[in-house]
Amino acid sequence: MRLSRFHLHTTKETPADAELVSHRLMLRAGMIRKLAAGLYAWSPLGLRVLRKVETVVREEMDRAGAIEMVMPTIQPRELWEETARWEKFGGQLLKITDRKDQQFCYSPTAEEAVTDFARQELSSYKQLPVNFYQINTKFRDEIRPRFGVMRAREFVMKDAYSFHVADEDLELEYRNMQAAYTRIFTRLGLQFRAVQADSGAIGGDASQEFHVLAESGEDALAFSTGSDYAANVEAARAAAPDPRPAAAEAMREVETPTQKTCEDVAALLGIPLQRTAKSVAVMTDDGFVLALVRGDHAVNEIKLAKVPGLAGYRMASEAEILEHLGCEPGFLGPIGAKKPVRIVADREVAAMADFVVGANAAGFHIAGVNWGRDLPEPEVVADIRNVVAGDRAEDGGELRLARGIEVGHVFQLGRKYSEAMQFSVLDENGKSLVPTMGCYGIGVSRIVAAAIEQNHDDNGIVWPEPMAPWTVAVCVINPKKDAQVAAAAEALLQELLDAGIDAVLDDRGLRPGAMFADIELIGIPHRVVVSERGLAAGSYEYRARNAVEAKNLAHDALLEKLCG
Repeated sequence: MRLSRFHLHTTKETPADAELVSHRLMLRAGMIRKLAAGLYAWSPLGLRVLRKVETVVREEMDRAGAIEMVMPTIQPRELWEETARWEKFGGQLLKITDRKDQQFCYSPTAEEAVTDFARQELSSYKQLPVNFYQINTKFRDEIRPRFGVMRAREFVMKDAYSFHVADEDLELEYRNMQAAYTRIFTRLGLQFRAVQADSGAIGGDASQEFHVLAESGEDALAFSTGSDYAANVEAARAAAPDPRPAAAEAMREVETPTQKTCEDVAALLGIPLQRTAKSVAVMTDDGFVLALVRGDHAVNEIKLAKVPGLAGYRMASEAEILEHLGCEPGFLGPIGAKKPVRIVADREVAAMADFVVGANAAGFHIAGVNWGRDLPEPEVVADIRNVVAGDRAEDGGELRLARGIEVGHVFQLGRKYSEAMQFSVLDENGKSLVPTMGCYGIGVSRIVAAAIEQNHDDNGIVWPEPMAPWTVAVCVINPKKDAQVAAAAEALLQELLDAGIDAVLDDRGLRPGAMFADIELIGIPHRVVVSERGLAAGSYEYRARNAVEAKNLAHDALLEKLCG
């Protein structure tokens, strides 16, 4: 490959709305170009990287026994109504009407389509287990697409779906896919972590996310120092608190004229923040609920929604708070409500004694509060908080936090979709059996951006070698002025190609500074300079992308370095 015959268009400036490093560098390197909000064209350079990722994903999925197919990206409304997701999926589902006034959607995921395929193709338990996968374009109508391809509306995804006779078979395939994903991200040269996760809109009984570790990651991850336990903060659990101590203080009202936060109240009273309780008012179909967490903790919205009766809850309005508690926000608490209030206490709050809560009266809090004496034991005790760094883990270790970018997710779906779509096969006794399912996704285009977030410096991208558009760039100085130099560069390029090295010749005739800047920006792992002075000395200038300085190597030493 010669860069003089390749479309490479790098730039020095990037749009002001490019917030993440990956977005800025992909634009500067000319890997992507914006067509509309959340819609990007992949340039020839960007596509080379995308294809490298696809190749590794495809090879490992094939190795794991999955079978590749392709499903339509445009899917009929009727399929999505069978699973009730036509409405439930929400605004991210792009709906389309054709010339016959029939409604379709642009697929954001393919559970319905693959289950429809399976119910037409599979009729016997003898055809199971089977795992179908595709690498295809998806579309989710993000309300605020941002960060380039990291959160684009159209993206490339590998999605796989397995069908099984028994739950035990699903568990085996789930582990098989976990192992395949581990191989994929290891081969791509990424630092990653697999974490327990919430199943979200896809649903199912168990799920695990794979995150590329990066400080810019949107997701907070918790991991233990005591084992390999790791989880998204949405699902992470700390160890249960110690037993509640005995009451030692009398309950009393304290004046807090302007102190509306737990932090301010604790400072005024001269007590640790951990001795305060925060009251969060929410509404459900059944009425008003007060969720209590420790003053230094935050309510985990996903955990709270899993408390029986709280699915689909919303935050209470000021009018509803006044109606039930008779007070404005900032002084709310579980004592002295105007109307009956359901109390849901986090495990840590349920184990507290002599704590402080709002008095449901402006300018006042109540100190020395104790369960069973000053207010009834909480109706519901549950883990409803986010873990924090330093929490004791269930394995005895300490929880620590990191940031990650989700690039893969595996689910045990169970029979949610096969039952909804009335898919069954005949078992060994000729009776109807509903298969159980698994779902396994990888954000192929997102991996490209995540890799850049993890691997870059001030000069540009530093690709892990398996993802780089080319492994070696042969840079020739003044190729049009010195035929001998040009011939030597072409000969070296051919040697590398013959040795199976993915190499490119930069024969554009740029000045060395501009040429080297481009090669660094687009992240080529190895750079070799062929020049008149080098040929005279019998050497080539070699520099690894992550090296501080270049070195001069003789021909054989260079080939040994690059070809092993």
